[in-house]
Amino acid sequence: MSVAEELFAGRYRLERRLGVGGMSTVQLAFDTRLERYVAVKLLAEHLAADDGFVQRFRREALAAARLVHPNVVQVYDFGTDNASERQFIAMEYVEGQSGAEILREQGSLSPKEVVEFCAQACRGLDYAHRNGVVHRDIKPGNLLRNPDGLVKIADFGIAKAADDSDITRVGAVIGTAAYLAPEQTRGEPAGQPSDLYALGVVAYQLIAGRLPYQGASLTELARQQDSGPPTGLEQVQPDCPPALSAAIMGALVSDPDHRYGSAPEMERALREGLRGVAPALSQEATVALAGTQSTRALPSQPRTQAHRPLEPIAEAAPPRRLIQREREYEPEPRQPERGRRNLVPLLVLLLVAALLIGGVLYLNSTSGGPTTTNFSGDAREVLDDLRSLIEDNVK
Repeated sequence: MSVAEELFAGRYRLERRLGVGGMSTVQLAFDTRLERYVAVKLLAEHLAADDGFVQRFRREALAAARLVHPNVVQVYDFGTDNASERQFIAMEYVEGQSGAEILREQGSLSPKEVVEFCAQACRGLDYAHRNGVVHRDIKPGNLLRNPDGLVKIADFGIAKAADDSDITRVGAVIGTAAYLAPEQTRGEPAGQPSDLYALGVVAYQLIAGRLPYQGASLTELARQQDSGPPTGLEQVQPDCPPALSAAIMGALVSDPDHRYGSAPEMERALREGLRGVAPALSQEATVALAGTQSTRALPSQPRTQAHRPLEPIAEAAPPRRLIQREREYEPEPRQPERGRRNLVPLLVLLLVAALLIGGVLYLNSTSGGPTTTNFSGDAREVLDDLRSLIEDNVK
């Protein structure tokens, strides 16, 4: 047997199994062409029997291969092994642990570790969402953390290809049931809010060491989701700040329209929640989560000022009350101004009188008549009267 015949897909030397799931098995392999280790995901044999799935799988794998981001596992190759007729994906090998392995070994993580873990996942999701790719199967097993603390999201595209396949029955859904958003359990299409909901479940589980809902079946899960929000994290894990609990609960709202609008918004809420800053959830989300202790103290307000309706001033109070309020703040009557307005004609009158008296005195002084003294006394009396009149009006 030649070396080429021993290689999977004529290129990969399979070494050991890394994991197994319902749809695939992951093997550590050595790429003999590029001389590097990769993770080869071998899809279940029964999936190859569906031609429609194979076509969709290739299309979705190609879309996933175009995602190049530090927080996304890079897809290198995909195709079919001629010898076994099995579909495969060759992708970046991440040395470290998945979220599922962390839970098995440690049980839970500190709130600080969980925020950093999920914040990096938010960045990967944001990049995928902006490129039109929805994961549909976010769960601890698909979140990998290397020894340097870098978190990467794996398995983009596989869930969508399987969900559209003929092998799925009517009403069936793809994805681990515990992490499915309510709209997915109802058989509705998954979208970006579905990924954020699943990441919220992961965050809850990493802190509490258990799932928010403990449904034994898809029907039971849907029933619990409809019954209301899960128990607040600060009640399950006392080390969890209530603000962080509220931030995680914001991703677990049943209505997808009332969850976080984007992955960066969720990341920001998680980081601020760790610092004790409560998230600004929408009014609908606050009402939906009102049963949990972590959200009871939150202000019921929209996420942004743009969502807050303007308060019409004219309808805030009856017109008479508005007029009364204006009168309460109106300055005292400005009588001095009226006095100043009345002073103008008095000054003119005084000036005319002074001119007249001055003219008469001048004429009398030039003529030397005997009436000068008497007229001067009368003039002074007139001037005193005018002065008193002016002072009274000014006061």
